[in-house]
Amino acid sequence: MTKNRSNYVDKIEVLNEGLKVFFSNKSEDTFPNIWLRDHAKDENNWDERSNQRKTFTAKLNPKIKIKNANILNQGEYIDIIWSDTSNNIKYSSEFLYKNSINYSRDKNKIKIWENKEIKDDIFLNFENIKSEEGFKNLLLKLHSFGFAVIKDCKKNMSSVEFLAKKIGYVRNSIFGGLWSFESNADMADSAYTNEELRPHTDSTYSNDAPGLQLLLCCEYDAKGGDSIMVDGLKIAETIKSKNQNLYDVLTKIDVPGNYTGDGVILEAKRPIIKLDDNNHINQISFNNYDRAPFRLDPELTKIFYEAISLFDNLVNSKQYQWRHILKPGELLIFNNWRVLHGRGSFNGKRRMNGCYINKEDFDSSCKINGLI
Repeated sequence: MTKNRSNYVDKIEVLNEGLKVFFSNKSEDTFPNIWLRDHAKDENNWDERSNQRKTFTAKLNPKIKIKNANILNQGEYIDIIWSDTSNNIKYSSEFLYKNSINYSRDKNKIKIWENKEIKDDIFLNFENIKSEEGFKNLLLKLHSFGFAVIKDCKKNMSSVEFLAKKIGYVRNSIFGGLWSFESNADMADSAYTNEELRPHTDSTYSNDAPGLQLLLCCEYDAKGGDSIMVDGLKIAETIKSKNQNLYDVLTKIDVPGNYTGDGVILEAKRPIIKLDDNNHINQISFNNYDRAPFRLDPELTKIFYEAISLFDNLVNSKQYQWRHILKPGELLIFNNWRVLHGRGSFNGKRRMNGCYINKEDFDSSCKINGLI
């Protein structure tokens, strides 16, 4: 396979406190000496077996210098001799490029959508998921759209467990690991009713909300109960285009979520639109059912309610909602950090099996398969 040379090194300049690297795609960055030395991956500084640093970072000279640096293998590597070492240390162009200040992961695979943009290819077949190519296609759908439906599953917990363990492992929560549910008035959660569930994300009361949720329809003898998916990225994009001030409110105010019942009181808080250090959206976290009481000053309170009203009205608009009644043997899997889910009201019997998977386990599968 021909290597992609778009991020190879064209030229370098040794500066007093760093190394300036010019990449073949015309981007450039200056890497501080102390950072480069800390990330040395020769046998004295890096454990290949465990992928862990051996360097005693606190003992490095913060004013360390480069004695010599060269480009190797037509830009695939940079070779450096440091002032505190006698051996050459190689740095790959790929490592440097992916750690440059202006690098951002490929966003092209992410498809921000509304209802009309979801096609039938969101449906996959369980048997196909068992193959390497089929599993990678599932991960691609989840990474791109935030959800998928897997058809022709066995109508029992084995299907849920198989898929969870293929991606990562089953996450335990107050509901258990693998769980089954239907209407149950004894449970202290709105998901156990047969009433309409407006779109929301799960576990806003958890400091680390589940990443993926799996819901397998095992039995359906009812009317209604259609599953609802809403792309939180699309809602955020729409709000930002309509009203930057309200968007800023949703990214800055920590909103507490609360679960009280079943012998626990759980609470956590974060913004509805959580941003990373580069102001990219890292997580959507909205659940009007679980929102706990909290106070802001009167003027900010007015703006906050205006912001969440806009958000909630948009997620309840048919324009943004993909709806589908799950049939027995169909499994809905979705990214709880991106997609809001809901359910229409229903009459009759509707029994589901499901589980959660941690976000980092989903990310790990995507990285191993070259999606991020």
